[in-house]
Amino acid sequence: MKTYTPTVSEIDRKWHLVDASGQALGRLATQIAIWLSGKHKPVFAAHLDMGDNVVVINAAKVVLSGNKAQSKVYYRHSGYPGGLKVTPYSKLGPQEAIRHAVSGMLPKNKLHDPRLLRLHVYSDATHPHGQHFT
Repeated sequence: MKTYTPTVSEIDRKWHLVDASGQALGRLATQIAIWLSGKHKPVFAAHLDMGDNVVVINAAKVVLSGNKAQSKVYYRHSGYPGGLKVTPYSKLGPQEAIRHAVSGMLPKNKLHDPRLLRLHVYSDATHPHGQHFT
């Protein structure tokens, strides 16, 4: 018996609408990363891009536990001496914070960028993807 591997034409991409209001950032990002990578599907294959599209609404109402809303910072470094950039959560904003958290939960390989392109984050309840949810 051979192992079944779906072809690209057999991959069915669904759309998931997620309301982020009142949800914790990390727990929300975990579920989104599972949908983007396709791990919830019974025919998951790690070498294929099988994930679904995810639309996140009300990103401005996402919750950070404890004092993280005031103290959480994001670091990046250019590689040059003195090239450390520090951005607080308040300046980064909730949309980019969700995208950053999901990006950190996806595997760092050739499928990372195509999976992240299927994530659509909006700060309020309006979004242009209504035709996919009717």
